[in-house]
Amino acid sequence: MPLSLLSLLVHAYVAWRLVPALPGPAWAGVALGVVLAVSALVLPWGMMAYRIKRQPWSDRLAWAGLLFMGLFSSLLVLTVLRDVALLLLTLVHAGGIALPLDALRAESALAVPLIAGAVTVWGLFNARRRAAVVRVDVPITGLPPALHGFTIAQISDIHVGPTIKGPYLQAIVHAVNALKADMVAVTGDLVDGSVRQLAPHVAPLAGLSSRHGTYFVTGNHEYYSGAHAWVAELRRLGITVLMNEHVVLRHGPLVPQAELVLAGVADHGAHHFDPSHRSDPAVALAGAPSTAAVKVLLAHQPRTAEAAAQAGFDLQLSGHTHGGQFWPWNLFVPLQQPFTAGLHRWRELWVYTSRGTGYWGPPKRLGAPSEITQLRLVPA
Repeated sequence: MPLSLLSLLVHAYVAWRLVPALPGPAWAGVALGVVLAVSALVLPWGMMAYRIKRQPWSDRLAWAGLLFMGLFSSLLVLTVLRDVALLLLTLVHAGGIALPLDALRAESALAVPLIAGAVTVWGLFNARRRAAVVRVDVPITGLPPALHGFTIAQISDIHVGPTIKGPYLQAIVHAVNALKADMVAVTGDLVDGSVRQLAPHVAPLAGLSSRHGTYFVTGNHEYYSGAHAWVAELRRLGITVLMNEHVVLRHGPLVPQAELVLAGVADHGAHHFDPSHRSDPAVALAGAPSTAAVKVLLAHQPRTAEAAAQAGFDLQLSGHTHGGQFWPWNLFVPLQQPFTAGLHRWRELWVYTSRGTGYWGPPKRLGAPSEITQLRLVPA
């Protein structure tokens, strides 16, 4: 009820500001009013459809609610910006500069829904197409010849759930396998739902192939979805789950080989769900050979970087941010995370933050395209 009431109030605000000002035939205002009324009723179910156990109705309702969520997000933001702009123009007009305020009100009232609709359709296309491959070179000081060109394929934040299913994930697996990487890293937020609901749709991950295998760390959404059950399911699929622990990968010709330590930690906030899952890069690295040439950490959230740098890692691979997914929400990511996307330096540590390989919530991406990342270690 609180969510539905909030939805009605914000939709009423947009209707109040746009419908009376729309130019042209009366049906245009009626059409916009109908869209807003439907959106107000359906949008809350984008987040609540999981309560409906019967399929396919649960997924269909989620699809409808999340599509309207993406559309209304743009409608609301553009309406607020329009009101701010009109207020400033009214002040300028009152100051003695003549402006066609009535025409500006009408034209902007028409522009808001047209722009919102266009960016929603384009954002849907961006979200639903298979993620492109992004290639990144990471310079490592003292990298031994055996590890020159060592490649890691990273996928993150796929969010298999109501709108992302097995075929979407299967296309990602095919693209990753085509890279012929030395190892595959899955840096969390794989699912939005239980093992019972989604196991068949996550099964394509078993088909990932690389020289050293596939490694996974939990994200915050695994803990919303039953992390213990998902850890067991992923291990059943043949994926190595690193829970504050590490493995040693020996790479290169038979002689000489070089050692790369690959560690993984639970999500930064995992201890709120299970105290034994507290994220700790130092514990993950404990007992690793001092002779290892490179130390790589998989950590879902970029803000693990401080602890990773103190522990002595060379590279951290993260996700979580989605690159902001679409404007203006990208502007809020720096309030919680040190990095939004891309390769950055934190003291002596490199941190790569993926924009994510799927999407969360509204099927909408603008200015933050999804990615499958191929990271290559090169000498500094």
